[in-house]
Amino acid sequence: MKRACLFLLVLLFVFFSCGKNNKASLYTIGIFQVNDAPHLNTAVEGFVKCLQDNGMVNGENVTLILKNAKGDISEVHSIAENFVKDDVDMIAAFSTACLQAALNATSEIHIVFSSVANPYRAGAGFSQKEHLSHVTGVSSRSPIKEGLYFLKKVLPESSKIGTLWTPSELNSEYYLELTRESAAELGLEVEAVAIANSSEVLLSSQLLVSRGVDAIYQISDNTINESFEAVAQVALDNEVPLFGGFPVSAEQGACAALGWDFFDMGYKSGEMAYEIKNGKSPADIPFQYMKKTSLFINLEAASRQRVRFSKEIVDKADKVFTSIEKESTE
Repeated sequence: MKRACLFLLVLLFVFFSCGKNNKASLYTIGIFQVNDAPHLNTAVEGFVKCLQDNGMVNGENVTLILKNAKGDISEVHSIAENFVKDDVDMIAAFSTACLQAALNATSEIHIVFSSVANPYRAGAGFSQKEHLSHVTGVSSRSPIKEGLYFLKKVLPESSKIGTLWTPSELNSEYYLELTRESAAELGLEVEAVAIANSSEVLLSSQLLVSRGVDAIYQISDNTINESFEAVAQVALDNEVPLFGGFPVSAEQGACAALGWDFFDMGYKSGEMAYEIKNGKSPADIPFQYMKKTSLFINLEAASRQRVRFSKEIVDKADKVFTSIEKESTE
């Protein structure tokens, strides 16, 4: 009897030990984003959906740890460092700041990035195929030239455009450079107002309008995208045409927005993560770029900003909003 009881205890110990080890040994992906900007939320949704579509179910055969730094750069670095301490198998970095933090934290753990304008400036490599061996991902380099050509088509008499930008974000600085280059080709002057944080977006937008811009072409960066409604409210209050750099901004009050589908971008990075999880080296996966732009327009915002779209533009738009999702109460 004693021997039988001892055997039963051994079986129970082995069973629970195996269960614990199996759970602890689940492939773990640490996913993090710099703030609550809509385009980042959408990209993360696409990433997770791709994993699910490929049978990677959180808690069953994979562990997903989702973190949001809420705009605190020191927290971004802390999250990356904790992922390394927790010995995750992969880090998914959504934004330039998160990619930089992940690169600083590890040179061994696999990193997949998304929503990063220029991965080379962030230190991830030199070209699509020549990059750090533990890193790959999808660049979000914005189609700024196409966006400005569209603006000029809608507002052919415009000569001066404005934008806010965030000097502390490499991607924002990069986008401002691209905006100035493309604007020069069209004979457009660019008025740029720098902000330090999201609390400055409203007043800086008002300052921008006071400088007599014909339209606002708001470049896409994480700080401003998170507070885009404030930019939209100023444009609406002052009847200034507002063009956004990410499609969802049309729902928030831009008269039009030309850019990438960030859900699709996140999904593409999820496909990379799935390949890596199944044994492919990041070194063998070239960086990817988005190809198909999406045009969203908002007829209510256009009317209030004194913009008239041709039937051709309305018919070609991928999505047409007839109302503004919400307006800033700041």
